[in-house]
Amino acid sequence: MKTPKKLLLALALLAGSTGVQAAELNLFGWSEYVPQDVLDGFTKETGITVNFETYASNEEMLSKLVAGGGNYDLVQPSEYAAELMIRRNMLAKLDKAKLPNFKNLSPEFLGQVHDPKDEYTVPYMSGTVGIVVNTAVVKDDIKGYKDVFQAKFKNRLVVLDDNREIVTWALYASGLPVNEINPTSLAKVRPLVSEWVKLVKVFDSGSPKTALLNGDVDIGIVWSGEAALLWKEDQKFKYVLPAEGAHRFIDIFAIPADAPHKDAAHAFINYILKPEVSKIVSENFPYTNPNLEARKLLTPEEQANPASYPTGSPKLETFRDIGKAAAEIDQLMTDLKSAQ
Repeated sequence: MKTPKKLLLALALLAGSTGVQAAELNLFGWSEYVPQDVLDGFTKETGITVNFETYASNEEMLSKLVAGGGNYDLVQPSEYAAELMIRRNMLAKLDKAKLPNFKNLSPEFLGQVHDPKDEYTVPYMSGTVGIVVNTAVVKDDIKGYKDVFQAKFKNRLVVLDDNREIVTWALYASGLPVNEINPTSLAKVRPLVSEWVKLVKVFDSGSPKTALLNGDVDIGIVWSGEAALLWKEDQKFKYVLPAEGAHRFIDIFAIPADAPHKDAAHAFINYILKPEVSKIVSENFPYTNPNLEARKLLTPEEQANPASYPTGSPKLETFRDIGKAAAEIDQLMTDLKSAQ
């Protein structure tokens, strides 16, 4: 006779109370990036409790994993961090037999340079970093970074509080490679970055849309999901992908090599890949959804959001792991900000 699912769950919970661990998943991800409805729905469907701990940067996540804390089952790195983790044997290979919903993903987001054979990573959400213009106030035709960083816009700008992003914009504006960063290229863009940081009123990676909504600033360089929410609020907020080039990020799910609950991690990934579940993510965080079946469930307005799904053929690049150059960028930005 089959044991009913609810009885199995009760037995598991009872076992947990006597010292045997009940089914659980330790998720380590970006803050405010997985809707609570999704976490609750997963627990309701599987009986697996989700312990959700968050971080604010890839570097914070990597430091915690290297230090050996957390016993995490699932992490949410961006593409360049995943590249480093794969090279350092920090991730477990995926069991595709446990991920039947993997088929819902767009080929556009598979076979990427950080994981060419899709052995370790699963795309969660993608997006770009671009320019938002309050067209009710700014009448200039803003096309690129140099149009943003003009003296007349001093104290009217919000930008991401992200050192690599800011330096990347200067590299693009100077016609230099954004993934081949060295002391020479940093020296070339230093004067430009130095001038730019003096013009910025707000550095904010958490909610840069807030300063724009409040009217504290008129132009921003922000995550596309933030821009999508602004456009949804008021279409006076125009989203522009810089003509010089823009960063396209891919945030993923991956299982640490020493994860204690790998089956639970696979179950969560497969659950997220359900179209009806992935749709909930898009509704809360309107980035570019790599799940083609989920996109079909979005409203025409959501699919037409220019920040979520840009049209045309913009120049987009993903970040690569740049090794020690990351620390050199941080030092450069620290020096320039402190000199203001």
